[in-house]
Amino acid sequence: MKQAALVAAIAIAAACSQRAEPPPPGSAAAPAASSTTAAPDGAARVVGKVPASGLAVIALEPKTPRAFAPQDEKPVMDQVGLTFGPELLLVRTGEPVEFRNNDDTLHNVNVKDEQTREQAFNVAIPTGGAYEHTFKRDGFYRVGCDIHPAMAASVFASKSPFTAIVDADGRFAFADVPTGAWTITVYTNGRQLHKDVAVAPGVTAVTLE
Repeated sequence: MKQAALVAAIAIAAACSQRAEPPPPGSAAAPAASSTTAAPDGAARVVGKVPASGLAVIALEPKTPRAFAPQDEKPVMDQVGLTFGPELLLVRTGEPVEFRNNDDTLHNVNVKDEQTREQAFNVAIPTGGAYEHTFKRDGFYRVGCDIHPAMAASVFASKSPFTAIVDADGRFAFADVPTGAWTITVYTNGRQLHKDVAVAPGVTAVTLE
């Protein structure tokens, strides 16, 4: 992804009044709690730290094609109080996502690919309504409401189930990662940081400078 696209996408979430909350514990995108307990046979834990100052998204992607199990739960972005929530939603490419309107007014959801500016969709959602969409391409997406221009959020789509928003100290953890060759990519402050990682049974610790 081009640097300009990353700056714009991450800036949307960083400019909002509250830091985006990580996905619920136990979801594919949620950072796992730190632990030295070995993962099940054929899988491992990957833990580490990145030089994050502010909002940062991390993706752990296999270097060779892998098939992953479908997501356990459908990600949801809601509209309440003239605000999108969460402000940054992590989703799986090729898996359904639900956009809801639990506000007391009509909203539309206008979503564009941050890199290509291609329209993903633009639909009106009445109070109590919902719309389901499946993102076809990895990357950041800009989310807005044409009726209420101050409303803004972002979506980050990845084929990998191992994505997370790093914590305030720049730390992250993934559980049940298949062993083998992977690449970690961090999106932060308009930059991309990459590192190849050989995931071995047990715990693999990674630090990105």
